[in-house]
Amino acid sequence: MKRTITQTTAFLASCTLLLAACGGSNTSTNTSTNNTGTNTATNTSTTTSISGPIPIGIAFAQTSNVALLGQEGVAGAKIAEKYFNDQGGINGTPIKLVFQDAGGDEAGAINAFQTLINKDKVVGIIGPTLSQQAFSANPIAERAKVPVIGASTTAKGVPEIGDYIARVSAPVSVVAPNSVKAALKQNPNIKKVAVFYAQNDAFNKSETEIFQKTVKEQGLELVTVQKFQTTDTDFQAQATNALNLKPDLIIISGLAADGGNLVRQLRELGYKGAIIGGNGLNTSNVLSVCKALCDGVMIAQAYSPEHPGEINAAFRKAYVEQYKKEPPQFSAQAFTAVQVYVEALKALDKKTKITTLPVDKLRTELNKQILAGKYNTPIGEISFTPEGEIVQKDFYVAQIKMEKDGNNGKFAFLK
Repeated sequence: MKRTITQTTAFLASCTLLLAACGGSNTSTNTSTNNTGTNTATNTSTTTSISGPIPIGIAFAQTSNVALLGQEGVAGAKIAEKYFNDQGGINGTPIKLVFQDAGGDEAGAINAFQTLINKDKVVGIIGPTLSQQAFSANPIAERAKVPVIGASTTAKGVPEIGDYIARVSAPVSVVAPNSVKAALKQNPNIKKVAVFYAQNDAFNKSETEIFQKTVKEQGLELVTVQKFQTTDTDFQAQATNALNLKPDLIIISGLAADGGNLVRQLRELGYKGAIIGGNGLNTSNVLSVCKALCDGVMIAQAYSPEHPGEINAAFRKAYVEQYKKEPPQFSAQAFTAVQVYVEALKALDKKTKITTLPVDKLRTELNKQILAGKYNTPIGEISFTPEGEIVQKDFYVAQIKMEKDGNNGKFAFLK
């Protein structure tokens, strides 16, 4: 059993944002609250079993500035739902994904989790989109003993939130250093580095620490650290301050909208050196933000569309047929999270018919099965540590290559 380390501040934030979240998980009349603060649903007993399709909750951002990332997760999850139901679902019983918009803040994620747990009676949840949200919403699922699989939460400490928390998104400490090494391979003359990060986001604060540590370990000079907000659109002051120090490499930890705008403004101010984007820029949606000026940005990856294997080939084919472009990492990780639930449910069903288990018992047994399994997924062979951390073998670095029209581009994987 791993030790729950939900911090007091996160707990108090959860209580403040949503008083119902602080109720005990054993009561049978908990209420969930929508974003306006109005009570909308009453939780009934979870001691009854499931009849019909098996509900799995999806709590991704579908609105706010985080939607550029959340929509990719939704796309991957929907492809997985069709694929696995076409394969027979859970030994003949289909799955049903239940979507709740987690928005871009803690309140949105809390509301989505409360609704999925209390109203929709899901067996488990995939989400939320941001690590910042996970530190507030995941404790709610932990107290209710509902499994959570993060598909894009990579900050330090997410799996340690509790026994029911896992993730298929590799931690930033493993992925981020690869892009710095790739930049040095392309240009061994890099000496001076400027770092930018969104100070209001838990993931970006975690990621920049890894980037700064890697810069120092590589013997490079960190000339400045510039802060911004994920809601910012004007970066002229920070960009000018950094460029005055003549960096050879700039590293950005932000999200698609703010990070893309920062890339654009750096190039417009005349910066011609290398740029590394963090995991928040790891989406094709960033291309519409910085357009032609995205060209050359390097981003470490936990997924490659070219990864060998039958399941990735099927996922890639379905994604390309529907969206006319290669699947991004967040879509692949969302597909993977659904796959983990499906395969764990199938394994559990062979032991005890899951339709005979009360929902609360099913959630507990499902969580055990998730952590015990090994899975061959689009992101490769994975398993979990007892703490719920992903064990993954393969990682990559891609560089954005824009087409001549400046509107379209792709992630070209570096050898």
